[in-house]
Amino acid sequence: MSTLPTISVSMGDPGGVGPEVLIRALAENGRRRSARFQIHGSARVMHEAAEVCGVDPFWWQVDARSPLASTLVAHRVVLMDTDPQMKDEGVELRSPRKADRISGAMSYHWVMQAIEDTMRPAGDPLRSNAIVTGPINKLAWSMAGKNYPGHTELIAKTLKQRRFAMMFVGDKLRVVLATVHIALNDIRDVLTIGKVHTAIDLGHQACLDLGIKRPRIAVCGLNPHAGEDGLMGDEEQRLIKPAIDLARGAGIRVDGPFPADTIYRPAMEGKFDLVVAMYHDQGLIPIKLLERDLAVNITLGLEDVVRTSPDHGTAFDIAGKGIADPGSMAHAIDLAVKLSSARMRTHVSAMNSQTPS
Repeated sequence: MSTLPTISVSMGDPGGVGPEVLIRALAENGRRRSARFQIHGSARVMHEAAEVCGVDPFWWQVDARSPLASTLVAHRVVLMDTDPQMKDEGVELRSPRKADRISGAMSYHWVMQAIEDTMRPAGDPLRSNAIVTGPINKLAWSMAGKNYPGHTELIAKTLKQRRFAMMFVGDKLRVVLATVHIALNDIRDVLTIGKVHTAIDLGHQACLDLGIKRPRIAVCGLNPHAGEDGLMGDEEQRLIKPAIDLARGAGIRVDGPFPADTIYRPAMEGKFDLVVAMYHDQGLIPIKLLERDLAVNITLGLEDVVRTSPDHGTAFDIAGKGIADPGSMAHAIDLAVKLSSARMRTHVSAMNSQTPS
C-alpha cells in the first residue's frame, strides 16, 4: 500500500452531480486499486447518490473529527464524513439543486480539508499526494462568504503559490490559460508579459510531465486576427510576442501569436501539443466542444501537489437523476494517479541517488 499515491477528494456541491460522478468513477475496481482515496463529504449525500446510480456503497466511513480516521489507511476508499459534526452544530445540509449558502459553506470546507491533507507532515498516515475536486457552485461560495472565483485561486493561495495556471487536458487537445476567472473588461488591465510567459512555461513543463518529450506550443492572440499587425489592438506586439521571445530564449518550442479562430484545428490534428489561450472562454469553448466528458482541469505550478478536476460544473438541472456522465471525473482521477505516481517515483529515485554507496 505504501507504494500507492493517496488522493484526497472533495465531494463537490451536495446539490450537484459531483457525488454521482465520483461514485460512478470509483465504482470501477481497477480504478480503486490504483491509489488510496480519502473523500471529504457527507455520508447521507453519498448514499443518496449511490442509490440513484444503482451502485452499492464500497467505501469505509468515519467521523471526519475522529482519531480513528488515521487507522483506516489500509482501506482503499475512506469517506471522511462531516454529517456528525453538522448534527452536533445544528446545521441541516440540504441538496436543493440550486445555489445554497450551507451547501456552499460545506463544499468549501471539504476542499479546504483536501488541501490540508497535502500539507500534513511527512509520515502522517493521512498525508495525500494529490487533490481531485468535485464541481462547486461559485455563487453558493459567495453566499457563504467565501469570495474566491474558483478552486484554482483558493488552492494556489492556500499553498502559497504565486506562479500558477489553469490547464485543460483532453484526448487530442490541451489548453492552458494566461488569465482565468476575470471579466472581459478587465483583461486589458490584467494581461502582462509575465502572465503570458508563465502560461507558456508552466504549460511546457506540464507537457513534459505528461510524457511529451519535445512539446510544440501555439500561442493565441488576444484580438481578432491576432491584432492584424496592430490594426485591431496592440497587445500582440506589446505583450504576447515579447513573452514568446522569452520562452524561445529558454529553449521552448513556441510559435505565435495565432488567430484564436484558426489555431485549434491544427492543434487537434496534432501539429501542436498545447495551445496557450489569453482568457477563459477563448480556451474553454474549444475544449468543451471538442473534448466533452474527456477533458480534465489541472492546476499548474503547485510544487509538491497534483490537483485535477472534471471539466464541468454542478449541472443542477440533471443532478439526482443518476444520468450524469462520469467520464471527466474518471479521467481526472486517472490523471491525478498518473502524475502523483510519477512524482513519487522521481522522489524515490532522487533519494536513492543521494544515498552513499
